[in-house]
Amino acid sequence: MQTIGERLEDARKQKGISIRESAEATKIRGEYLQKFESNHFDLGLSEIYVRGFLRTYANFLKLPAERILNDYASLGHSETRPRQPNREIYGRMDVSVASAGERGDRSTPPPTESAKEAPRNQPKQSRSRTNLPAAPILDPALVLKVGKIAAAVLVLVLVIWGAKSIIGGISGSAAKPTALPPVATQAAAEPTITVVALDAVRVKIATVADGRVLLDATLSRGQTQVLPWPGELYITATAGENLQIEASGKRFGTGFKGYNRGKLPAPGGL
Repeated sequence: MQTIGERLEDARKQKGISIRESAEATKIRGEYLQKFESNHFDLGLSEIYVRGFLRTYANFLKLPAERILNDYASLGHSETRPRQPNREIYGRMDVSVASAGERGDRSTPPPTESAKEAPRNQPKQSRSRTNLPAAPILDPALVLKVGKIAAAVLVLVLVIWGAKSIIGGISGSAAKPTALPPVATQAAAEPTITVVALDAVRVKIATVADGRVLLDATLSRGQTQVLPWPGELYITATAGENLQIEASGKRFGTGFKGYNRGKLPAPGGL
């Protein structure tokens, strides 16, 4: 049975393609492709990049990418998962907090017997009688009369204040016209396109006007990317048949196969 590297090398040679040409088409460094064909997969990169490069190279050579990746995984290479936090750490933290609380409780000394008995030894204050003259007694009728006069004055003040408030509010509302709320204007949404990968493909999208790169990445099967659509765009793909574009409510292919470049017209040009 052939190894992964032997299958990759045989497929490349059958197509009559050199390592340099393969590197330019897949956008993968030539030394990485040589290591793949020599069955050396330790590139000094994370596992997700190694698997992505291997899938892209297999698709470029028209080899079954999933089978290549399964054989690669059987060699002991798999995607790493983040480690779960050790529950013992939290247990130690709880114990340390409890110990600190116990030390804080022990640091406060209990009250001594002398402190408890101190209030009992304090002398009781004795009530002393004074020889001050008694206050004169007020006439209840006079107090009632004064209270009625004060209440009448207060009511009159409140009536006058309320009348002024009502008159001032009416005149102010008549003088000032009612301001209409401003009409909110909604800015027109910027047109966008959606890039859909039917299978693994390396994609580069740039504007025709100024060459600004909007996307330069390797997409796996089923992955999508939403990008702005400022005008005409250049679309470069390693496998054009694996790429579709959604724009202006339509979905269509790139119009080319293999490694090639196409042009998407500006909004309103479809």
